[in-house]
Amino acid sequence: MNKRNYQKELDKKILEFQKEGVVPTLFLHSCCAPCSSYCLEYLAEYFSITVFYYNPNIYPASEYEDRIGEQERLIAELNKQGVKHPIRLVCGDYRPETFYEAVHGLEKEPEGGARCTKCFELRLYEAARLAKEGGFDYFTTTLTISPLKDAERLNRIGEEAGAKHGVSFLNSDFKKKKLRNVGKLLADVEKVPTQIINHSSNEKNIEDSLLSIFNMEKFENKKYKEEEVFEEYIQSLKILIFTYDEIQVTITEIKDEILTSDILQSSSVVL
Repeated sequence: MNKRNYQKELDKKILEFQKEGVVPTLFLHSCCAPCSSYCLEYLAEYFSITVFYYNPNIYPASEYEDRIGEQERLIAELNKQGVKHPIRLVCGDYRPETFYEAVHGLEKEPEGGARCTKCFELRLYEAARLAKEGGFDYFTTTLTISPLKDAERLNRIGEEAGAKHGVSFLNSDFKKKKLRNVGKLLADVEKVPTQIINHSSNEKNIEDSLLSIFNMEKFENKKYKEEEVFEEYIQSLKILIFTYDEIQVTITEIKDEILTSDILQSSSVVL
């Protein structure tokens, strides 16, 4: 059975919204400001978003409050910069006891195991409940931006939570969407070598390989010449290599998927 490509599902849905000329409301669960930054820049183009910061697994309370402060700062900055649809924020109550109760007996589970499933359920079911109460068209989570989070599990839990509370879950795999934007960089490369990079290679070898592929001189008079922007794309490529479905991928294969994506072909981006 073929694995679902949740990001392509979202791309298709966004195209439908654009054709219909609608701007749905979205209740977006956020785990932290850094993880939500890319998601918000991307989604605010197509949705009217209310961010729901909720993480009862955080300790201590001061860290929870610090994260709220950073989320508030990020949203204020994005709104100041003029995102297409202004972003709002609501914060869940800090009740760590709900997390402790949910994961009781799972303390020895490894990272990514059953304890994480319970934590995902806790946050997504609460997001679904509030999204229904608030009359939102959709709800989703920023958690799929992380290469360490299981997108299949998160989307399954989101769909189950949505079914229970009667609200639509917006499927996603935001890390794939972010990495497709590497296409804007790849398209500027005169010739992309077909270099196979193995999953088993260590991070330093991968970084050296990527740096050897891209020559900064090719980006004169282009926005990618800024060192910090270039480094961001290098980091994105490294994440893609570690999270791609196949054990081995080539840069050419990555480029092909990027350049054939529905969302890029329908956009105004000139590749």
